[in-house]
Amino acid sequence: MGSRAQAAPRYRDPVPAFGTAAPEAIEDALMRLAAENERHLSALPEEAGCFREPRIVEFMFLLADKWRLDQAARYQAVELLERFMTKQVEQMAKSSRKHCEQGGGSSWSSLEEQIYNTFVLRLVSCIQLASKLSLHYNRVNSDVALKFLQSLKFSYTKQELLESELAVLKALHFQVNVSTPLAYVELLLEVLGYNGCFLPTKPLHQMCIELLDFSYLSRDAIYDTLLKTTIENSAPSKLQVPARSRCF
Repeated sequence: MGSRAQAAPRYRDPVPAFGTAAPEAIEDALMRLAAENERHLSALPEEAGCFREPRIVEFMFLLADKWRLDQAARYQAVELLERFMTKQVEQMAKSSRKHCEQGGGSSWSSLEEQIYNTFVLRLVSCIQLASKLSLHYNRVNSDVALKFLQSLKFSYTKQELLESELAVLKALHFQVNVSTPLAYVELLLEVLGYNGCFLPTKPLHQMCIELLDFSYLSRDAIYDTLLKTTIENSAPSKLQVPARSRCF
């Protein structure tokens, strides 16, 4: 008998196809993304960007690759963690100020310790939630997540994992399916396809993915270079260094 055919892998890179959407749909999508981006920028907190350090992003990318998640889920996970941690820091800062006003002294050190002790758990929860938003790809279930956490010597239970996911959802008011930079890139590729771009879409899409990864992993260096180029000064003062905020 002949050899058995190998089973097809569950995860495959999708072949992108651009230039098939109706012009009305493209126009509506452009307007929606522009309005959404404007809302994000107008409500951008001072803490934005604090939880997008390259080592955090790299860790999340590697973990998403280990669990064979699609590209959109990788970026969505990073955005979820950033949004959640920013909300958590804001809430804890308010709680600390209120505690001080009531004469109880500063409790920020204990709050900071709480953030530190639960950070990896929250990070995994954000990846789990992002995987669930991509319904046609692998989802990170509780068993997979717990096995990974146990490999890092954490002793969380399934109930604690579920409560962590719920904490992220509640903090973000269940608004977790927001547009990532990839959505903007793919919409621009759709416009190129509609306008008759003859470049092959798959390598063009892959190049954009690699550039997005680079921008996520080299964010600080990119911002510093842009700042120095803009002000034409290789040694900007503290007043000239803005907060590294999130931008699409």
